[in-house]
Amino acid sequence: MKTQQTRREFMGIAAAAMAAPFFQAQPAPGRIVTIAGTGIEGMAARGDVADHATLNNPFGLVIGPDRALYWAEYGSHRILRLDLRSKTISIIAGTGTKGYSGDGGPALAAQLNTPHELRFDSKGNIYVAERDNHVIRFIDMKSKTISTVAGTGIRGFTGDGGPANKAQLAQPHSIALDRADNVYVCDIMNHRVRKIDAKTGMIATFAGTGERESTPEEASLDGTPLAGPRSIEIRPDGTMYLVLREGNKVLAVDVVRRRLKLLAGTGEMGYTGDRGPAVSAKLNGPKGIAYSAEGAIYISDTESHVVRRIDLRNGQISTVIGTGQRGDGPDGDPLACKLARPHGVFIQGRTLYIGDSENHRIRMMQL
Repeated sequence: MKTQQTRREFMGIAAAAMAAPFFQAQPAPGRIVTIAGTGIEGMAARGDVADHATLNNPFGLVIGPDRALYWAEYGSHRILRLDLRSKTISIIAGTGTKGYSGDGGPALAAQLNTPHELRFDSKGNIYVAERDNHVIRFIDMKSKTISTVAGTGIRGFTGDGGPANKAQLAQPHSIALDRADNVYVCDIMNHRVRKIDAKTGMIATFAGTGERESTPEEASLDGTPLAGPRSIEIRPDGTMYLVLREGNKVLAVDVVRRRLKLLAGTGEMGYTGDRGPAVSAKLNGPKGIAYSAEGAIYISDTESHVVRRIDLRNGQISTVIGTGQRGDGPDGDPLACKLARPHGVFIQGRTLYIGDSENHRIRMMQL
């Protein structure tokens, strides 16, 4: 019988024991868990442990280049970060007081106003869509300073063809960056998608006419109205997906050919169509969207309090999280876990992150 460990075995066991606390346990496939928030509205502080921290309406979220989870917190007017290894929270931007100040200085000393979405560029810097300041802010992650890259702070529609920071926006809700770091802005109350050129800093209307009218099932981007463009996702191959909040639709956009095609939604408000064609389903104020390499799109069907999945191979739609009724959990079976107006969804590998906004929680599910 072997009774003594070799030095190599001992060192291997010791290393594993030391490393174990730094790796986040993953839920079983198909199970949903809360990774941040207690369900009580509050103000998380630096160093708080995620499962004991109180959040305030987490909206858009993303995994950063450092593999930490970042989110825009609508209710506390801040950008927060969760280290998924140590499970502790830190603050990236915002004082917690609503306002519009701080450009040119530390992001932590700046005031934000209802941030909805954030995204990283290829250099690891952050763009933030601030709804009620009508601007897009930029956080240089090396210097930790903040600036405005689009919008003047006054709601309106001006500036196409000129510098983005001289243009007016109207409640920008969401942003997405392509491989060239061009920034696409869901200028929702202008019923347009605006594009900021990464090289020149100039802004132009990419899609939408400014009219809140129904979008046809298939059309050119040019001259076609968009009713409340809310969120954008861009696939690695450049295909764009666009959520229309007021239009209650999801569109696939061929950026090169400048064509759009209906992917989901009849345009009528409701919650129907599961296990059938997505184009025949009713949506209810959809917000977030995320692409999965498995060949599917996940959307937060916010006013139905669910997350739905669109299979891009067969065009079918199904509910993957939520019951259709507002509530809070319980964790475990995703189809028995009630949500409360979920907004942001983000996929990294086989992990789906959900901003369960009015439950003041961030949840996670393995796909």
